[in-house]
Amino acid sequence: MENKGSRRRTRGKADLAGTLRKSWYHLRLSVRHPTRVPTWDAIVLTAASPEQAELYEWHLKRAKRMGRIATSTVTLAVPDPQGQRIGSGAATLNAIYALARHYEQLRLEALGPQQVANASNCSSEPSVRCKRSNDEVAASMVTFIDKKHILLLHAGGDSKRVPWANPMGKVFLPLPYLAADDPDGPVPLLFDHILAISSCARQAFKNEGGLFIMTGDVLPCFDASSMVLPEDTSCIITVPITLDIASNHGVIVASKSGILEEGYSVCLVENLLQKPSVEELVEHQAILDDGRTLLDTGIIAVRGKAWVDLVTLACSSQLMISELLENRKEMSLYEDLVAAWVPEKHEWLQPRPLGEELVYRLGKRKMFSYCAYDLQFLHFGTSSEVLDHLSGTDSGLVGRRHLCSIPATTVSDIAASAIILSSKIAPGVSIGEDSLVYDSSISDGIQIGSQSIVVGVNVPGNNSRAAEDSIRFMLPDRHCLWQVPLIGCTKRVIVYCGLHDNPKISLSKDGTFCGKPWKKVLDDLGIQESDMWSLTGTQEKCLWNAKVFPILSYFEMLSLATWLMGLSNQRNESLLLLWKRSHRISLEELHKTIDFKQMCLGSSNHQADLAAGIAMACLNFGLLGRNLSQLCEEILQKEASGVKICRDFLYRCPNLQAKNSMILPKSRAYQVEVDLLRALSEETRACEMEHRVWAAVADETASAVRYGFKEHLLESSNRISTTAHQGNNSDGFLDKSFCSRIVKIELPVRVDFVGGWSDTPPWSLERAGCVLNMAITLESSLPIGAIIETIRRTGVLINDDTGNQVYIEDLTCIATPFDSEDPFRLVKSALLVTGIMDNKILESMGLHIRTWANVPRGSGLGTSSILAAAVVKGLLQITDGDESNENVARLVLVLEQLMGTGGGWQDQIGGLYPGIKFTGSFPGIPLRLQVVPLLASPQLTRELHQRMLVVFTGQIRLAHQVLQKVVIRYLRRDNLLVSSIKRLAELAKVGREALMNCDIDELGEVMLEAWRLHQELDPYCSNEFVDKLFAFSACYCCGYKLVGAGGGGFALLLAKNAESAKELRHLLEENSNFGVKVYNWSIFLQTS
Repeated sequence: MENKGSRRRTRGKADLAGTLRKSWYHLRLSVRHPTRVPTWDAIVLTAASPEQAELYEWHLKRAKRMGRIATSTVTLAVPDPQGQRIGSGAATLNAIYALARHYEQLRLEALGPQQVANASNCSSEPSVRCKRSNDEVAASMVTFIDKKHILLLHAGGDSKRVPWANPMGKVFLPLPYLAADDPDGPVPLLFDHILAISSCARQAFKNEGGLFIMTGDVLPCFDASSMVLPEDTSCIITVPITLDIASNHGVIVASKSGILEEGYSVCLVENLLQKPSVEELVEHQAILDDGRTLLDTGIIAVRGKAWVDLVTLACSSQLMISELLENRKEMSLYEDLVAAWVPEKHEWLQPRPLGEELVYRLGKRKMFSYCAYDLQFLHFGTSSEVLDHLSGTDSGLVGRRHLCSIPATTVSDIAASAIILSSKIAPGVSIGEDSLVYDSSISDGIQIGSQSIVVGVNVPGNNSRAAEDSIRFMLPDRHCLWQVPLIGCTKRVIVYCGLHDNPKISLSKDGTFCGKPWKKVLDDLGIQESDMWSLTGTQEKCLWNAKVFPILSYFEMLSLATWLMGLSNQRNESLLLLWKRSHRISLEELHKTIDFKQMCLGSSNHQADLAAGIAMACLNFGLLGRNLSQLCEEILQKEASGVKICRDFLYRCPNLQAKNSMILPKSRAYQVEVDLLRALSEETRACEMEHRVWAAVADETASAVRYGFKEHLLESSNRISTTAHQGNNSDGFLDKSFCSRIVKIELPVRVDFVGGWSDTPPWSLERAGCVLNMAITLESSLPIGAIIETIRRTGVLINDDTGNQVYIEDLTCIATPFDSEDPFRLVKSALLVTGIMDNKILESMGLHIRTWANVPRGSGLGTSSILAAAVVKGLLQITDGDESNENVARLVLVLEQLMGTGGGWQDQIGGLYPGIKFTGSFPGIPLRLQVVPLLASPQLTRELHQRMLVVFTGQIRLAHQVLQKVVIRYLRRDNLLVSSIKRLAELAKVGREALMNCDIDELGEVMLEAWRLHQELDPYCSNEFVDKLFAFSACYCCGYKLVGAGGGGFALLLAKNAESAKELRHLLEENSNFGVKVYNWSIFLQTS
């Protein structure tokens, strides 16, 4: 390895929003198209008990349903054996072994009973029975699993410092970063963001099997896809950190030499330190040149031979784990197991539990440190840290209202900074600044202070209690309140504590409850220590084991909560007596008796009810702006009642359009019906309704282009004059004199830099669009054209460049809908949209129309639309119609809807107008287009010609297939799609400025982001061939993308400089593995 000098002193942290958005984009891509973007073969969570494992299985299934985990990924939650703590190291081995057994079971199930019997027994005679030995089974499991890519998440434990997250599991606490990007989707959890980051890490393993270990209370924000992981080793992810923080965490001592790059370093690990003092850091030379040290993030990657060693150990670890259980010992991952890969720690490790075995089995391999300088280490170790991450410098990322029902500001007092997630808030409620309310129903009369946390609380309304029971409850500032269902108990216990209480700090060490020292709490309330604790042995008295929480009627529990928090008459003998006589429970006991099944059911029903309420409001009062398809997924979790609710929505649909006919597009109303029918599994009716959706899109497009256009289309084929036919001779020729006319239209193709999709109906009919594109010639010629000439014989003769020909004598047969296999439907559609069949020219003569397109089929260069523009322009020119580019562009937009191919306006704009242009569209009747030519300087023109390669990939693509998916998602009001197209339109403006400033590098960045967004819209817009082409070209380019809708066709490769462009062109032309063609091109600057 090369020493490139000491590490730099200052490095900025990654942009959190940018890192998370890129990671989420990668996650969605890997889930939707795992064959193209590899995902994890298995995701395994460790759990503290079988009950907690069952909860985690529920979360894993939900994550699959929500599109967070690919359906092909195996998921497993593995509890510590016998519910006894064995340490994170032993839990790692146990989890790998459990996964291996799970894979073995799946293999046997796939074989079937008879094959399993044959595999187990070679003969019916016991003497010759050849069952596999345990060693053979273990070896088989190792061979199978060492090729897999596994994500292991340590999520067991009791979450003492975040006790309100204990029931759900800390890894599943709500973290609404980027929640506003998908307002109808589920509330993002810490687990979801961890999945997003880890999906990028999968890329670093390539095709080599391995294990990626993360912890459930840390979100490491960095670009994991760029990790460099040494082969056949383990690698721990580190980040430079200040010494004060390091003193409470693990520290890695890494070699001063290795791979030292601008953004990262890869160095051999020389030592491991746990919560070291400054003196220890100095002694072990752990302090970097900039005064910081390397923090152990808890992320470990194990690859190749090191992974095989670990799997082999795990598959034979059950005796070792039994030994730990018998001796009540634990084996830590970050102290013991990891130490086996660090020779300096072998002497320390060997006398520890199973230390000799670890050194013997794993000690041959080394461990490296991958230091990510820009990594942001977000730790969720305490309640206050959770709120800090929601209200700190990155609070702009936080969705503060998500899938919730909240009252008007005139009947409630809810702070703007309060975070309300999956909750229903009644009028008369007050919620203070920076508080978090999650998965709760809060009735009137409840006051929640600032910086407080309320989770899973369901406060009954006034109508559910007698007048004498009506109370007001106030949760003070900096407090936590939650409810938990218990096994064998019909009531949910109400639990509470102070935000900064540490349940592990004992009474003797000034531990607190509700922010006050225990001694003061006991004195103020008149409670004896013996009332609160009945401990044996050496166990210290603390909040964790204090029997403080009574199990009584709901409002008795609320009254006692007010008293225990010191908000009522503290020397209240009746409350003291009620508290003493009640059955009480501690946090420790609560952790062991949670009814996880009831909690999951209650949460699912609560969220389904909220989704149903939001959907009902959308149907009753709104303009269908919500994603009902997504909301129905939640509603249907209520099973029978969910189906009933969705069917009720369906019955309301016929009245939707009638009620809002002036402003609600029919296409959107019909799509709602399609979504509801599919939610109810009525696929046949949904397909029938889908035809009405596309017909409505075509009608709406036509209406936006020309008044009364729909009626014009219906009647045009019947308006041919009967007398014209009567005046013809029997052979179809006229007796009149003939005047010949001929028109030739030649047009360039277009390449689009950014903004595509914002030009496509129905988006462009409802929202503004912006596109940046350029007209170009290929191989010094205009590749698209049409010749139209008048002929003596009536009717229309059509030829194309592939040898197809048709003569249409009876023009009344030209009518929609067209056969999708009809090679002449483009010209036929042009005849309709131009209204030429109403023109008297066809009474006295006919037309001969010839078309050509000298570009490969499926090019993505806008060929179809530009050819349509050439035909439309020629027809208008020969009939002295309005052949202005704007009119032609709008007519082609209608033409593509008639053809059934869809499409927007940017292709015809790209071919009709010369040069580079920035085009905006503005919804209305008629649709308005504004084309702004960019005055390209000689320097810009020269640099584009030198640096941009126009490459045909050889991959055939059909825009229609991609377009249908995108349009349906838009009509559903898929928020991720809407935000992506908005961003594409914004990037068009950024790209325009970049071009005008001759900043080609910035244009490259715009192209890269645009390409990522196109894949967000549809992952099938690329394929493995294109991915390999772009990966090969990446080191030469500052930007690249496929043109048009993607899926194949032409690619734009924007090189870093002229020399890189020449070298890349040479490599592509010489590389037979790609077989691409690089075209000579030039900007088309002259009008036709």
